[in-house]
Amino acid sequence: MEIHMNPLSLLIVEDNASLRTALQSGLEAAGGVRVVFACDSGEAALEYLIDAGRNAAGHPDILLMDVQLAGKMNGIQAAVAIRREFPRMPVVFYSIQDDDAYYRDFRRSGILSHYAYVRKSNFLLPAMILPLLRDAVSGRSFIDPEIEARVQEVRRKDENDPLELLEPSEQAVARMLAQGMTNEQIAARMGFRDKRTISRTNGQIYAAWGLAADSTDEKVARTRAALIVQAGKLLAWNEDGTLKENEPE
Repeated sequence: MEIHMNPLSLLIVEDNASLRTALQSGLEAAGGVRVVFACDSGEAALEYLIDAGRNAAGHPDILLMDVQLAGKMNGIQAAVAIRREFPRMPVVFYSIQDDDAYYRDFRRSGILSHYAYVRKSNFLLPAMILPLLRDAVSGRSFIDPEIEARVQEVRRKDENDPLELLEPSEQAVARMLAQGMTNEQIAARMGFRDKRTISRTNGQIYAAWGLAADSTDEKVARTRAALIVQAGKLLAWNEDGTLKENEPE
């Protein structure tokens, strides 16, 4: 077993103030952890890390992050934003939420190592969290079997029918978009007075299908959305514009 001579410096991101306090006191009492900052949102965590990186304190060793947070970003989205600035920043996710959107975000995040993702109800005690923190810092990863099963369930659902990710009106727009109709034509067919409604709907479709990064070039995102409708499954593209191969089952 790996022995840490110094306590891990930890940043806690938890939107429930009472639980945030309990986690800090419980983990520090268990030993091996020093909480350097605690906050309720991914935005606050990112700001702290950037500020810490500018001074002698440096950034913490690891994050302990709830998936449901205050602010605009959930925990998965926050980790992705943080890892853009601090590659492979170790993080342990926990949640009692059973929402497809979180599992979908995690699957799309591309997080490969230095992490754990567990159900809060299965890993509630500090003594159970500490090994996860140490493993993540060491580059190892762990995903709770219940979480993994749901991630794969969502993946199969998405691959089988990407339209299921859209609301009914968005599905109708996506089908007409795939037929080559313009925003004006779609707006007329749908009975919208303002064609900008279609632009906003298109944006929601791109986000749901992982095409939001292409939204700076609307023509690229629109073309790829049409290809997804025609293929009847989610597709993804490499940075050079080539189509990614399907992940193995």
